[in-house]
Amino acid sequence: MLQNPSWEDHRTDGRRRRDYRPMELETGLVTHAAGSARLRLATTDVLVGVKAEVGEPLPERPRAGRLQFSVDCSANASPEFEGRGGEALAGSIASCLTRAYASPSALDLRPLSIVPARQCWILYVDILILECGGNLYDAVSCAVKAALFNARVPELDVSSADSGRVDVELSDDPFKLLRLDVENAPCLVTLLLVDSECIVDPTQEEEACSKASLVTAVTAGGLVTAVTKAGRGSFHPTTVASALEMAAELGAVLNRTLTEQLQVEEQIEDRQIRGFLG
Repeated sequence: MLQNPSWEDHRTDGRRRRDYRPMELETGLVTHAAGSARLRLATTDVLVGVKAEVGEPLPERPRAGRLQFSVDCSANASPEFEGRGGEALAGSIASCLTRAYASPSALDLRPLSIVPARQCWILYVDILILECGGNLYDAVSCAVKAALFNARVPELDVSSADSGRVDVELSDDPFKLLRLDVENAPCLVTLLLVDSECIVDPTQEEEACSKASLVTAVTAGGLVTAVTKAGRGSFHPTTVASALEMAAELGAVLNRTLTEQLQVEEQIEDRQIRGFLG
């Protein structure tokens, strides 16, 4: 990346422009959900629950399941969310996630198919913003990936009946559960433009000082599946190119680190879930 000689690589909290703050993550804390996760990044606090229901597949993807995102900004998360203040942000986050997961290389939904062109599992990913303290898009995406990793969907027994009818029944084995391979599920990496340089994991104060950002969806392999520009400012073409290169590199590391930690947490026996009392 081109360096501005007058721009020193130091931020007010001591980090460099490529540094993330520590994240605190917990999965499986919503017992009635198929999967759940709560993530805290400084003062940003996000809860994600995954609900599975049987429905019809999309006409363009008859042999795959479906994924739907909804976002709710708690009025207590920020004074800006009072009334209907959080609706625009909620819609923006949901749209960004939908675009990020639209690529077939991001998440294989074919295992969620039950009867091709007729029935499939629909995963409703419900996101609740409990507190907003900066870098909301990235925090939400990591919590979503963690909740999908934690999700368990019952396997169904499908059999043919008379007149071309198909019978679908819940398996007698309660431990016969389906899990998705979320290794390539993308994480969002927000690149905030400050002067002529980009920084990651911005705080609320840093976001207030910037007029433009790029929200990029990146897989574990460094593939950028979607890019969204936010803010009224503009990016120089050279800055965009270097920013996307930076996002691909850091996004791959973020994905791998998150997956490794989820696998470590899953192996812990008798894990104590703290939930909202921690």
